[in-house]
Amino acid sequence: MKASAVAAAIEEMAPLSLQESWDNSGFCIGDGTCEVHKAIVGFDCTPELIQEAVEEGADMVITHHPLIFGGIKKISGATMTGRTVMAAIRHGITVYACHTNMDKVPGGVSGTTAARIGLQNVRVLDSDVDGNGLGIIGELPEAMPAEAFLLQMKERMGLKALRHSALSQKPVRTVALCGGSGRSLILKAAAAGADVYVSGDISYHDFYAPDGMMIADIGHFESEAEIIGVICDTVREKIPNFAVQSARRSTVNPVYYL
Repeated sequence: MKASAVAAAIEEMAPLSLQESWDNSGFCIGDGTCEVHKAIVGFDCTPELIQEAVEEGADMVITHHPLIFGGIKKISGATMTGRTVMAAIRHGITVYACHTNMDKVPGGVSGTTAARIGLQNVRVLDSDVDGNGLGIIGELPEAMPAEAFLLQMKERMGLKALRHSALSQKPVRTVALCGGSGRSLILKAAAAGADVYVSGDISYHDFYAPDGMMIADIGHFESEAEIIGVICDTVREKIPNFAVQSARRSTVNPVYYL
């Protein structure tokens, strides 16, 4: 099968035209003309993921984060990117990424998290004219105390830890969220009437939250990792006779907690 057919299955859900201007989704190594027989799906493209693909007999790797973001002046074993590029080329593995285009569709990164924590009546937080965009906002089935919401979210998301601003004294009902690095949408969430905004990579000063809204940082990896399953399910649905599986050993959070 041509790699372009696998890419088309993903892009039917999350077109590359949706990606941010700074992004590099699509083929990072190889192109749509490559013949592929099996794909392995991971979060970050690392030497360990390439090695797992080799061991599993996969000749295509699909990740959320692109392997290459900007220009590369040298490809050598001195950097993780260099080692990954060399390993993929050495083993004839095609590498494809679906990053911010998968962030910006309702059923993508943020929509998956919204479903996990039980939001209803969801809509895109920062929507374009076609209803796509970054973030999701919705309502809990019923209002609950702020601390109870955080503890429930921690359990449902399987979090080891989370950071949050001062606990709100009012019940939480409307929740806005954005997977990954979402600090740019804090004011958008406040303007939309969110009681709490959930994202990752929140900076120190952002925890002085807008009046009436609490902020929770659940981590970049933790807020996006479930997209691996979404990508696998999308390919299986569109191409039932193509072998695709989630990475079992090489999808790890690079941030560790004591």
